[in-house]
Amino acid sequence: MNPARATVRIGLISDTHNLLRPEALEWLAGCEAIVHAGDVCAPHVLQALTSIAPVTAVRGNNDVGSWADVLPGETTLAVAGIAIHIVHDLADLSVDPRAEGIDVVVTGHSHKPCVEMHDGVLFVNPGSAGPRRFKLPISAGMLLVESGRPRAELRTLVG
Repeated sequence: MNPARATVRIGLISDTHNLLRPEALEWLAGCEAIVHAGDVCAPHVLQALTSIAPVTAVRGNNDVGSWADVLPGETTLAVAGIAIHIVHDLADLSVDPRAEGIDVVVTGHSHKPCVEMHDGVLFVNPGSAGPRRFKLPISAGMLLVESGRPRAELRTLVG
């Protein structure tokens, strides 16, 4: 296979709330990078994810304590030729993604999995991979980048 055509897999996870399910670990296995969009709630979650791939995480509204103080409120990651901006709550987005050349915005907070294109920018909320909230699915996402073009998939982890 031509390496220039290889697909780069970036795992997307959010709102684990101190619970890292085996199904999430299985889904993320083999990723080149992992993005956690906040509400981690305990450092062991990030440690476990780091055993799979490098992790970029932001602080969510439930991330408190000295371990969480080092997490940024939002950040931008450059990987596989694209720019990915991560913020826990979309309402806290402080940049204009299109004006900043951002290709993908990854959020969490609502626990509602969603993939939408707005003004040429892909917005992805992988949903919650932690404890069930209301009747929302337990889910995670995958960002697939091929030839500089991102697309996202969502996966229900637990029925």
